[in-house]
Order: sequence, then C-alpha cells, then structure tokens
Amino acid sequence: MDGFRYQDYDALGLAELIASKEVSKEEVLESAITRIDKLNPSLNAVINKMYDSARNSLKTNEKGSLSGVPILLKDITQEIKGEPLSAGSKALLTYRAPEDSLLVAKMRQTGVVFLGQTNVPELALMGITEPAHYGPSRNPWNIKHTPGGSSGGSAAAVASGMVPMAGANDGGGSIRIPAGFCGLFGLKPSRGRMPVGGRFGRQMQGASQDLVLSRSVRDSAFMLDTLKGFEKGAAFHAPPIDTNYMECVTKEIRKPLRIAYSVKSPIGTEVHADCKEAVLLAAKLLENMGFDVEEKDAPVDGKKIANSFMTMYFGEVAAMLVEMEQVLGRKAGYHDVEQTTWILGMIGKATSAEEWVIAMREWDKAAYAMESFHEIYDFYITPTTAFPASSIGELDPSPFEKLMLGVFGKLRMGGFIKKAGLVDQLVEKSLMRTPFTQLANLTGQPAMSVPLHETKDGLPVGVQFVAAMGREDLLYQMAGMLEQSDQWKDVKKNPLFYA
Repeated sequence: MDGFRYQDYDALGLAELIASKEVSKEEVLESAITRIDKLNPSLNAVINKMYDSARNSLKTNEKGSLSGVPILLKDITQEIKGEPLSAGSKALLTYRAPEDSLLVAKMRQTGVVFLGQTNVPELALMGITEPAHYGPSRNPWNIKHTPGGSSGGSAAAVASGMVPMAGANDGGGSIRIPAGFCGLFGLKPSRGRMPVGGRFGRQMQGASQDLVLSRSVRDSAFMLDTLKGFEKGAAFHAPPIDTNYMECVTKEIRKPLRIAYSVKSPIGTEVHADCKEAVLLAAKLLENMGFDVEEKDAPVDGKKIANSFMTMYFGEVAAMLVEMEQVLGRKAGYHDVEQTTWILGMIGKATSAEEWVIAMREWDKAAYAMESFHEIYDFYITPTTAFPASSIGELDPSPFEKLMLGVFGKLRMGGFIKKAGLVDQLVEKSLMRTPFTQLANLTGQPAMSVPLHETKDGLPVGVQFVAAMGREDLLYQMAGMLEQSDQWKDVKKNPLFYA
C-alpha cells in the first residue's frame, strides 16, 4: 500500500487493511518492530522483545477479527506460555509462565500477534514506572516525565505509536493514571467483568481488572466485547448485561442525564490547578451539550477509603513476597526487592486479621453508598490525577528517607512503623498525587480516563468518569461522544508519534 504509515491506524483500522489485503501481516509486523527499535531506547517501554516468536506466529496466526495486529502485554499477570513474567523485579527473572493466562488465551483467539512485554514498577505497586532493575519508562510527550503506572510501559508504547493498544490492568488506577498522563483512553471494567484465571479466582481481592490502553475508544470496546464473560471459579461476577460495547461507542447517549463532579481531593490534599481546570471545562462542555451537571462530592469518607485500600495493598505485598519464595527456592530477603517494596511487605506482615476485615467492610459500605448515589447521578466526574505527570526521579525517597527505609527494612520494623503512627503519613504520601482512582477499585464500579485537557507545557491531563456497577455501556457511549468533540486531545500530536 503506497503511503502506508503504520502508526496512523488503530487496531481495528490495521485489521481492516490486512483483511482487505491492502497491507500484509508481515508489513504491519515489521513496521511495529521498526518503531519499537527506534523509540524504545528513548522510552524504555518494552522490556522483553518477542520478535522471533511474533514472526513465527504469522505462519499459524488465528483467523480472528484482529488477525495480524501487533500488541504488547504487561509484565504482570498477563502470562504468555514459556515467556518470562518478572513483574518488574530482579527476584523473578527466572520465572517462566507455565501456560497462557485465560485473558491471554482469549486475546490469542482474536488473531493478535504478541510482540513483547512492557515495563512496570516492581510488583506493579506504584503510579509511576521506575523499577530499579529495568530503569524508568518515559512519557512520549516529554521524556523527562513519567508515563505513570503501573501500566506505564504500555502507555508509553501506545502513545508513541509502537502499537495501537497494549495490555494493562488496574488495581488502584493503573489503567487510568497512565491514560491520563499520556493522553490515551483507558477504561477499568466492573469487578468480575474480565477473566482472572486460570490459576486464580481474584486479583487484589477484586480491586484489579485487566483490559487495554488504547488510542481509540472503539479498540477498548472491542476488547471488552471479546474478553468479557462468565468465568468458572472466579470469586466475582459483574452484573450481566446484554449489550455490544462497540455499538455503544457510536450510539447516541440519551439526555438529559445527571452528572455530578468534584475537584476536591478525597483525602484533603492539594489538587493542581490544571487538573481542576480539566474537570471544570469538561463540566461546561457537557452542560452545553444538554446534560444536567452539578458539583457534588461522592458520599464516602475519602480517608477511610484510602486507608482501607492501603490495608489491602500492604497485605498483598506481604503475600507476594511469600509467593516469590517459590521462584527463589528460599526465603525472600531484604536485598531481593526494592526498599519500598520490602517495607510495604513488612507493614503487611504486621497487619492483623481484624484490621483486614474492617478494611474489607469499608469497601462494602462504599459500594452501597455509591450505588445509591448513582440512582440519582448517572456519572461521577473527577480529575484522573491530582497532579500532571511528575518528572523522572521526582518522587524518589530523599537520602534521609532511604536511610530510614534501610534501617526499618533490615530490622523488619513493620510493626514499629504501625505503632509509631507512621502509616497515615505513608498513605497520604503514596496517594496525594493520585487520590481519585482507588474508589472505583474498592466499589467495583467501572471508570475511565479520557484525554480532555493539557497543561501549558503540553502534558496531557485526564478526566475520570465513574458509572454505576455494570454500566460500561454508558461509559463507552459518553467516551464515543466526547471523542468526536473539539475538546478531545489528539495523542498523535506528541513529539515522538511521527518521529
């Protein structure tokens, strides 16, 4: 095809070109490989290149709707049989996946070509992607800034045009945060909508759901249509809904819908002016479109939500360190993981069953409160993040903090940190830049980040939309409408997209 420019097309667009024989699968694959090789030295988005297996797969490629379309997967939970899955940690470098995860197996049936795996923070624990072992991923809009996390490598790859979409998952904002920072579309489905097996029945106690980061809304909708469904053995199942999400993207949304918005941090911390402005401009746009828009905070205690989320988070890290021992063949120690990871695990070990149960009950209270809220309001809108993307290294612990982390870690002082009342400070520091996304993870609601604003320096700023449990259809309708508006920011305008 004369004048074919690979990065101009979303996944469905590439699939259409391949199906019509305007371009070959080989041409598309080699275009993707060329872009990765050209841009990855600057962005550090891809940490495992699977070029040979990708080329070989074209010989037996599935005849699905996305046959021949290249995709990257995230280096945690999205297991490809025989490939490494390090979760960003040097301790897991020898691990090889015994089988495709159910998610990957279902993706494979669409005919996509797995081209590699993307960078994540160690154990996917941070809202930035700066693992000690692999080094930081960088934002295509400005390589001095983070693409976010934990799906930061995937976001950098998609935003730079390496691939049209990439695997991602979201246990506290890890799809929406990098979508917001990189000018992408990212939707976290309802709890239980997506497969989590085959060897597990839940991820992060139901907080985490998989899907993709994409440049177009329709690519995300297509993947949710393809991957959703009942899964035997899963701990949770989303409310059944007989709908086609791809059709929702182009379906006119009924009016007037009621929309609540807030620009206040739920934990009482600062919110950057650009992040507030993004929501206020979105609210004005929606009001002009005929929606009933009202400033209204969510009916939950933000600090209790934050603390209950972090209680789960501490416990999950402690459990991950225990599971890591199966790969290491010995007990995990202080030097096997990063300082912060070790400290989080030590706090988890010092967390009681009583604290855990109380935290889980807060999730249930919040879910009931938000369901009542959505009987009145169809959408709840907030900034995706409280600040634009930070500079690489900006959030590193100070020399003093590193010293104290070392002392506490080596002496296994998780219990002391809790007794000294330092956990509240840790929670605030951990979430002050990203305090808006965790609520939907705890309640199980679907939520998305849409690219509707940017800073004066040209960094994207996302706006988060949350809907009632099971109402991804409404989110895709809204996203499809907004994608056609002048306010939607074009990711192709970043400096590396046509580099």
